[in-house]
Amino acid sequence: MAKEITKKLKLQIPAGKANPAPPLGPALGQAGINIGEFTKQFNDATSDKMGDIIPVVVNVFDDRSYEIIYKTPPASSLILKLSGIKKGSGKNLIKKAGKITKAQIAEIAEIKKVDLNAHTPEAATKIIEGTARSMGIEVVD
Repeated sequence: MAKEITKKLKLQIPAGKANPAPPLGPALGQAGINIGEFTKQFNDATSDKMGDIIPVVVNVFDDRSYEIIYKTPPASSLILKLSGIKKGSGKNLIKKAGKITKAQIAEIAEIKKVDLNAHTPEAATKIIEGTARSMGIEVVD
């Protein structure tokens, strides 16, 4: 018989830096997860991706066991990392925050392809280009 999922948590945690302090500890505690075990498991699995934010989905089962599903970092953080700027523009149409090349966009699309809702690489690059434009980052050739 399959285990029944009682709770589903969606969290964004810095890679390799999970700790039991708020906001992570209380969210895991309310779900009945062993916080120390979770943080050790997460930090071991993401230690090679230090500096990135890793979205995770935690499925908690009725017997208080859980499964962690790791996602790829958000497209916006990858865009900021590759373009070398600190943050996007608050007024994306008026003030540009920086530039990113189409090659870098394709690289991000390749990383994100498992989490994107796109059937072709061209569609994936269009999604990432749209994210960059909405952040006020100009896409150049």
